Amino acid sequence: MWREDDDAVLILCTAPNADDAASLGRQLVERRLAACVNVVDGLRSIYRWRGEVQDEPEALLIVKTRREVLTDLERWLREAHPYEVPEIVALPLVGGSAPYLQWVLEQTGR
Repeated sequence: MWREDDDAVLILCTAPNADDAASLGRQLVERRLAACVNVVDGLRSIYRWRGEVQDEPEALLIVKTRREVLTDLERWLREAHPYEVPEIVALPLVGGSAPYLQWVLEQTGR
């Protein structure tokens, strides 16, 4: 069984559209900063930015990676992302399919 301390994490990151999200996702996988990135199109994000409420379409990247690459992943994503302040939120994984999560670690491995 998978354990929480086994190092896999999930990153959530929004992008302005599915094409930008797919480009970012592909590059994360090519750089071995992510094992897999899902792109979910059709989001609607409502948020406050520079004192005004925004209501915009977006796409979501769901990134599967390992904790030890978070610093490099964040640094690269902040440089490559079209947003001035991209959403980069890391969530620990507390369980899941051990073979799948082992694959995540192998694909982002040392």
